[in-house]
Order: sequence, then structure tokens, then C-alpha cells
Amino acid sequence: MEGVDHLADERNKAQFDVGEMKIVWAGSRHAYELSDRISRLVASDPVFKKDTVTTLGRKELFKNTLRKAAHAWKRINELRLNEEEALKLRTFMDQPSFTDLHWGMFVPAIQGQGTDEQQQQWLPLANKLQIIGCYAQTELGHGSNVQGLETTATFDLKTDEFVLNSPTLTSSKWWPGGLGKISTHAVGYARLIIDEKDYGVHGFIVQLRSLGDHLPLPGITIGDIGMKFGSAAYNSMDNGVLRFDHVRIPRNQMLMRVSQVTREGKYVHSSVPRQLVYGTMVYVRQIIVFDASVALSRAVCIATRYSAVRRQFGSQDGSPETQVIDYKTQQARLFPLLASAYAFRFAGEWLKWLYTDVSQRLQAKDFSTLPEAHACTAGLKSLTTSVTADGIEECRKLCGGHGYLTSSGLPELFAVYIPACTYEGDNVVLLLQVARHLMKTISQLNSGKKPSGTTAYLGRAEHLKQYRSNVLRAEDWLKPNVVVEAFEARAAKMSFACAQNLSKFNNPEDGFQQLSADLTEAATAHCQLIVVSKFIEKLQQDIPGKGVKEQLGVLCSIYALFLVHKHLGDFLSTGVITPEQGSLANEQLRSLYSQVRPNAIALVDAFNHTDHYLGSILGRYDGNVYPKLYEEAWKDPLNDTIIPDGFNEYVQPLLKQQLHNARL
Repeated sequence: MEGVDHLADERNKAQFDVGEMKIVWAGSRHAYELSDRISRLVASDPVFKKDTVTTLGRKELFKNTLRKAAHAWKRINELRLNEEEALKLRTFMDQPSFTDLHWGMFVPAIQGQGTDEQQQQWLPLANKLQIIGCYAQTELGHGSNVQGLETTATFDLKTDEFVLNSPTLTSSKWWPGGLGKISTHAVGYARLIIDEKDYGVHGFIVQLRSLGDHLPLPGITIGDIGMKFGSAAYNSMDNGVLRFDHVRIPRNQMLMRVSQVTREGKYVHSSVPRQLVYGTMVYVRQIIVFDASVALSRAVCIATRYSAVRRQFGSQDGSPETQVIDYKTQQARLFPLLASAYAFRFAGEWLKWLYTDVSQRLQAKDFSTLPEAHACTAGLKSLTTSVTADGIEECRKLCGGHGYLTSSGLPELFAVYIPACTYEGDNVVLLLQVARHLMKTISQLNSGKKPSGTTAYLGRAEHLKQYRSNVLRAEDWLKPNVVVEAFEARAAKMSFACAQNLSKFNNPEDGFQQLSADLTEAATAHCQLIVVSKFIEKLQQDIPGKGVKEQLGVLCSIYALFLVHKHLGDFLSTGVITPEQGSLANEQLRSLYSQVRPNAIALVDAFNHTDHYLGSILGRYDGNVYPKLYEEAWKDPLNDTIIPDGFNEYVQPLLKQQLHNARL
């Protein structure tokens, strides 16, 4: 019970109100109480048990997932859960399933791109799961380049239908979750063709399978694309392949909120602005940023608790060995990830507000903040998912050899999370979109257009170009204005340098291609500035609870100063700080690690993750790691028998063979 005692002692060290920190993490008391209630409801339900999923074959795993998804829907209806509660229940089920894309992409696509009539026709069916949908955009040959999609939807004037066709192998839809085996319908994207004229990519509601026997409809070839990375992970999802062979659908199944095709075959724009199409994209990406904080918090919780339980070296006189978490190398790798989890949570909260604000403006035909929202969600999606994916793997390594065990929860968490770096926009491509936004903002400065929102700092170009930090002591790095201005100057100088270099090219696109690596670095600096700024803004709010704001301040400083340390080359090469000031930042960072150390376990407890949701023996709340690891080992199917299958057939003959000296 040594681990139990360690974690109890660690919790007694807390210098802040853990309960209030849980509320800060959740976003509000309501959100905390809701999350706590639903997570414990799921954890106590034996149907949602998940400790054996990694030992299941693909077919067993998929059937197990179908059972859980159906049970989740049953419980949602029995308990009469509202939309927010239902989302939480599906989240804490913690197993990717066909319902993820149905609720996360299919329904929002119809809500955002369908006419009022189409919404009235399709949403009641979708909301009752009387039809199950997916989002069929990505193709075998095209993903990020949506305008390069090859699937066609040709209007047939005689029959008032669209004819969907997959003209090439690479036009096969590839990757849509839920498509492979379950979805009855899809929002499919295809090139609209009228009288041999290409009007670009549009969305269509397409029935894929019979609602009677679930067989594919005529002209549709459909199936699963095969095993993915990991044991269970995303293999519980039926990512699919889909081909159309001249499949006919009624004209009114084109999503026509923004543009329509009339009965006479005329293509017309509606009074609804095309920019509304971006609303769904912004919505999904802001959720991804929020989810990044959750995934990273899970990994950090596991690694932190285990680092307090695990002891290695340091015993000279028979006394207990040193807790791994007390090693400075462990702290320098772990605590910045802890700070990042909190930073991403607050960035996610801000993006949620931004999405709500933009949505209200769009309804009033005010598109002024849409470019900002698009760039912010694209950039922060890229930044947070990349850091989280790398952070989960770092947490696995921080747990030593035991982190490699599936029962640690970390390999599966990594495998199920890393697709986030690609779906809803490849992370490098998204950074280039941010860079375009920055370059456009800079190009408009001479015309007198004043930048706003997260690019407002670029309006102080002359000041920031000349900026030199005035840090004299290590403690100066704790001042919010010192940190923000240093990050602003770094980001501004990198962006203006890219703009100046682009101006040397006769063809701007050639320049953008040649300078793409520099542009992604400038975009990253801009996105890091946003996260740092939003963390500091959070600290300026009224935060209740003893010591909570102080601890958040420590985490904020760790997040910012770790970035200074990691990207020291940027800060030095742009002249924002001197080498001496960089050394002072590192000195202060080391001091901050010491301040976090007594509160580390309490800070991860504030995430309020149940043992069921963590799915990790190493990250157990009670710290009882070693007995449970030993117990879990004997559950492996290989231990079902003393002598393994195949031994008598293949190994025994080797052991009994007669060895002879070879004759040359």
C-alpha cells in the first residue's frame, strides 16, 4: 500500500482549494457538477467497462462498441438526458464509435448548410437515430485540398436528379468514420456539374444502405478500410471506403442553404451568405482545441501520479529511494505539459466564446470577425493537437518501462489521439492558412486598415520592430506585461520578416512556397502568443478559492517561460531578448518547478478524472500500482493455459531434435 500512502501524503501538501480548482478547470460550477455526475454514472455501469478491449479481436471489438453505443442511447433516453448531458455520457464512454461522426459532423452539416425545409425533413430522423449519418468528404487521393475532390454530382434535367459518380480510383471516399459498416446516410461532397460546367464542391445528402435489411443500395460499393494504429484505440471505429456508380438522388438532397439548383437547371446563390459554410468548420475546430486539453490532462494525470509513486535510486542508508517526481529532469519534462493542459483549457473556453460571438454576427450578416475566427481556430487546432500528441508520448516515456504496457493507458490514448493532427485540417496546412491571414493583415496596414482581435498587436509595428526587453532580474519574467510584450515582439518581427521576404518575389505564390517553412514558424509564434495572452486574461478574472489564482499564475508563467526556453533561438535572433535575459528566464523557470512540486498531485486531481475514464493502472487515484499491475498481467489471454497453443507443434520438436556435427 506504499503508493496509497504516497498519494495521500501528496494530497495533504496542497496549498490551494482543490475543489475550487476543479470548478475553474470545468469552467463553471454547473459544468463541474454535470461532468462529475455523468462521469461517475458511466464508471459505475458494467456495460461501459473497458479494461479488456485491448485483448479483443477486431470483430469482437467492433461488436463490443456497437453494444456500448446502443446502451448509451438507451440510458440517454431512460434518464431523459438533455443534449449537453448526452454529449458528456458519450464522451465518458471513451470508445470511438459511429455515433461520434453522426452527432459531431453529419447533424451539424445539415444544421449549417441545409435549408429550413431540409432541416425539418432530416434532423428529426437524425436526432432520434432513425437514420445514422457520416461525413463523406475526404477521398483516397485528396484530403486537405477539398477543391481537388474528384467525385462528381451531375444534374439530369430530364429526371430532376443528381447523378453521383466516382470516376477514378482516387475519387473513392476514404476515412469517413461510421461509413464502413453502420451509416445509413452521408453528407457527401462532390463537384457539381450542370451542362458540363463545373460549379465546384457542394454537399449532398445521400442514402447509402437500405433501412430494411441494411444492404448497400444499387450503385454503391462500401466497406471498412482496415486496421489502424494501436490495439483497440480507433479500431473501434468503422472508417470506410465508398464508391458511387452513377447513383441517382433527388435534386432537393443537395444542401441548398447557400446555393441552389432550380428545376430548370439554373445555379443560383441564395440570400444567405456563403461565409456561413465556414461556421461548421469553426465549430468543430474549437471543440478539437477543448478536447486537446482533456487528452493532455489525462496523460499528465497518469504520469504525475505514477511519478509520485515510483521510487528510483538515492538510497544510501536503507531509507526509501527518491520519488521520481523529485528529480529535476522529470519536473522539467512533466510540469510544462501540466501547464499546457491548463493553458489549452482556457484557450478552448475563449474559442467557445469567439464561436458564439461569430455565429451571432453571421446571423446579422456581419462577417467582420469571420477571418479572425477562421484563423484562430485553424491555428490553435494545429498548435494544441501537435503539442498534445507529442505530450502524450512524452508522458509515456516519463513512466519508464511500465508506460509501454497497454494497462498504463498511455499507448492507447496516444493511438486514439494522434489522428487529430490530421483530421479537420492537416496541422502544417492549417499553419499556412494562419500565415496567409497574417500576411494579408500586414499588407493592409499601409492602406490604413487597423488590425483587430488577436492581430491587433501588428498595428504597433514600429514599436515592436524596435522592441528590446528590459528584464534585469529573474523575477521580472513573472510580470504579465513583460511576457506578453516579448511574445508580441517575437511574433511581429517574425511575421514582418516573412512579409519583407515575400515582397522580393515577382509571383507571391512562388514566394509563399519557397518561404513556407518560415511562414509556419511565424504562424506558430502568433498562436503561442494567443494562448499565453488568454491564460493571462484568465488570471485577471475573479477566481475564487484559497490559493487557486496563485497556482494558476505559477502554471501560466511555466507555460510562457518554457516556450521562451524552447524557442530561445527565435527570441534571440529577433533581438527581443539577450542571452543573459534568456538565462534569467531559465533560472525563474527552475524556481517555478519547485513551487509546483508540492501541489502536483492536487493539480492533476483537479482534472477530476475517474479511474474508469483514465483507464490506467499507473494513474490510479489510490496509487495502488504494483499489486494491480501484477494482478492485471495474469488476465492476459496468453496466461489462460500453462502451455501455449502451438508449443507442441512448433517448439517441442526443436527442443527434442538430435544435433549432429556438420560434415564439410
